[in-house]
Amino acid sequence: MNTVNGSQTLIDVESVSLSYQMAHDRAGTFKEFTMQLLKRQVRTEQFFALRDVSFQVQRGEVFSLIGANGAGKTTLMKIVARVLPPSSGRVVVRGVVAPMIALGAGFNPEMAGFENIVLFGTLLGRDSNEMRERAPAIAEWAELTEFLDVPIRSYSSGMLARLGFAVAADVDPDVLVVDEVLAVGDESFQRKSAARMQTLMNGGTAVLLVSHDLHHVETLSHRVLWLDHGHVRMLGDPKEVVEAYRASV
Repeated sequence: MNTVNGSQTLIDVESVSLSYQMAHDRAGTFKEFTMQLLKRQVRTEQFFALRDVSFQVQRGEVFSLIGANGAGKTTLMKIVARVLPPSSGRVVVRGVVAPMIALGAGFNPEMAGFENIVLFGTLLGRDSNEMRERAPAIAEWAELTEFLDVPIRSYSSGMLARLGFAVAADVDPDVLVVDEVLAVGDESFQRKSAARMQTLMNGGTAVLLVSHDLHHVETLSHRVLWLDHGHVRMLGDPKEVVEAYRASV
């Protein structure tokens, strides 16, 4: 296993890029586009959502990603969470990964909270019978016990955040991937989720965090990476990176 300063490296991202082919010719219908494509009349340009990104995250470390909307933060998190494959480069993630990337991701709005706990848990690779046993405790932690049998289409965004985070953080994963969840919900939930993250870190979990709340980033992070249009603009001490980012915007 790779180590940095004696610590185990759980996330190793080496020269990762992700690119798409963007079409310049806009056809009026799908049929017209298909005909243009077959006749090779569609002009395309390669667009890089990420370009040559490298970093490592150690066991017990909180590593945050900051940047403007469209900078590539969520795309990078999806690559680390094995949702998207990179176009080039290498990503190694060691151990059990618990992704909390988007509110409601993996949930079925027509199903009740209980069923969604089981569903989301199994999507994360856990045993369905174990999830059924854990569901009441997970709902209690998320403060949603009275809504356990209610279809989640009626849940607020804050309730979805609590439910998703509670399922993802119910076990002790090696890597926790968290996108914006700490900015959702009331102050009590934010403190509670931060405390749970601290417990996980104390147990050795590596946390990859995206947040526009720069105060949380400075408070929680060991290191921060600033992404700018898919490129690494700065990587280092949270206070220094956040100050530079604030100055730029």
